[in-house]
Amino acid sequence: MKIWLIAMGSRMPAWAEAASADFLKRFPSDWRVHLKALKTPAREGQTADQLMKLEAQKITEALPKDALVVVLDERGTTLTTLELSKSVDRWREMGQDLVLVIGGPDGIDEDFKKRAHARIRLSSMTWPHAMVRVMLLEQLYRVFSLQTGHPYHRE
Repeated sequence: MKIWLIAMGSRMPAWAEAASADFLKRFPSDWRVHLKALKTPAREGQTADQLMKLEAQKITEALPKDALVVVLDERGTTLTTLELSKSVDRWREMGQDLVLVIGGPDGIDEDFKKRAHARIRLSSMTWPHAMVRVMLLEQLYRVFSLQTGHPYHRE
């Protein structure tokens, strides 16, 4: 199984790019984690709803075939790290690629969210997209460490 992080926004601050790259290189080959950053459509002359629909179309086109899609959503289920680990384990057992989706600045289109397998949230707080990307990759690495007995995660 591959794990994909598909995120709207292709230009991140250097610190976020460096942190993301650092976490991505830590995963061993049997934990294939990939980041696919998609260019955000031009905002000029578009409503938030129009932008979210355009972004949903781009995300849909970028999805691997038959992937299990999990959307990051402010109204999604809050998971502890241990609960996320158990969820990733269940999703891995389904034998499909797992895709975690971070939408654009306006959020994710409602129709796209309805088609997702699950909705989760990282926090009750609002975070910048660059930080969310890094935090999600860190949590995936923490999940890997929990599942493999790696000492990164300490209880």
